[in-house]
Amino acid sequence: MSESTFIPQNIILQNESVLLRPLELSDFDHLLPFSLQEPELWKYSLEPASGAENLEKYIRKAIQARAKGTEFPFVVFDKTTNRYAGSTRFYDIQPHFQTLQLGYTWYGKDFQGTALNKNCKLLLLTYAFETLGMQRVEFRADNNNQRSKAAMRSIGCQVDGVLRSNMPTYQSDVRRDSIVLSILRDEWFNGVKTNLEQKIKNR
Repeated sequence: MSESTFIPQNIILQNESVLLRPLELSDFDHLLPFSLQEPELWKYSLEPASGAENLEKYIRKAIQARAKGTEFPFVVFDKTTNRYAGSTRFYDIQPHFQTLQLGYTWYGKDFQGTALNKNCKLLLLTYAFETLGMQRVEFRADNNNQRSKAAMRSIGCQVDGVLRSNMPTYQSDVRRDSIVLSILRDEWFNGVKTNLEQKIKNR
């Protein structure tokens, strides 16, 4: 199976609370309110989608990466409020090494601090480990992004380390330190999945 067909192009992941489906150009209208009204969502992003022009570029680039098989972006729909909530994706997909990264995740302010993120991560990690057969799922973030780091730890990620001056940011002459976290296949089956399910149930 080639990388471009490793993940079915029509995949839908869902439970009673959230639906993840492939990001499409038509989702521009669904996501534009966040882009215009909450530009701070991309404060720590390497590819900001604030403003209509940036959002269109963001979506087009994500879809092009999906066609190449290196990334798979989703749009996030919150079933509990019947509203579009944001986006997330698999990226750096390497079937031969049984690894991928999970990131480019953002949600509107109304959805932050809810059970949405944990539900999304449960669906994505279950698919990565139990359908795709991944051995490792990696997460990265700006080391200054305390909210993101706390969210990753809360779903069971272990900190691998910090890559100093790892990536340029969209701010001129500014580079970021990237924190690297991960979940391994054995960890997923030996407690991480169960703990995540319990946290969702207890909310």
